Formats: sequence, C-alpha cells, structure tokens
Amino acid sequence: MIEVVSRERCITCDRCVEVCPRNVFDAGEDGVPVIARQSDCQTCFMCEAYCPADALFVAPLARPVPPDSPLRDEDHLAEAGLLGSYRRQIGWGSGRTPGAAVAVGPEVPGAPRPIVSRTATTERTS
Repeated sequence: MIEVVSRERCITCDRCVEVCPRNVFDAGEDGVPVIARQSDCQTCFMCEAYCPADALFVAPLARPVPPDSPLRDEDHLAEAGLLGSYRRQIGWGSGRTPGAAVAVGPEVPGAPRPIVSRTATTERTS
C-alpha cells in the first residue's frame, strides 16, 4: 500500500497520478501529489515504478502500516534505501540493468534455453 510521497525528492511530474489505476492521488496545491484515497490502493507498485525521482514508497502490504511505523518515516526509508526500491529492483531508470535481463523463471518445455546478459556481450546460460 502506498505510504510515502517524498516532498524533498518529488519533481512534480504527476506520473504517479497519471499511472495509478485506482486514482489514489490528488494533485497537491504545491504540485506534490497527495495520497488522497490510500484505502483504494491495490499495491500494484505502478506509481513507484514510474516515479523518475524515486520519491515514492509502496509497502508490500494490503493494509496501511501503523502511524508510528518506520515504513512511514521518510528519513528511515531513505537511509534504508527503500524510497524507489521497487523501481530499482525492476531495473527502471538511467544506469540500471532491466530486471528482465537478469530474471530467472521456470523452464518452458520445448523452448530454447534463456539468454542472460552477464556483461556487455550476451551469452547463453549453461
């Protein structure tokens, strides 16, 4: 569930507002999006994935965290590297390796073996 929009990191692009399938955000008066309907959040991580400034944190929970939780503390989230961590994990953003390039999934019968990029060149896995 969406927990934090970092006022310090936000660049007021409104990408999170645009991509949210449940209309959880409202545009703030100062341009920083506001979590207006947190209970409507379906924890899809779309807002965090599309945020170019890594200014959002979506907790991997179906219910809001308690008000005193460290998962609502922006300083804690920044220090722990959790702001924008989903975007980083999937490899979205400049200078990151796309998650699909390193993902390992189940073997599909009859399909060629997966190709995994390990360096600048692509090689077949063994």
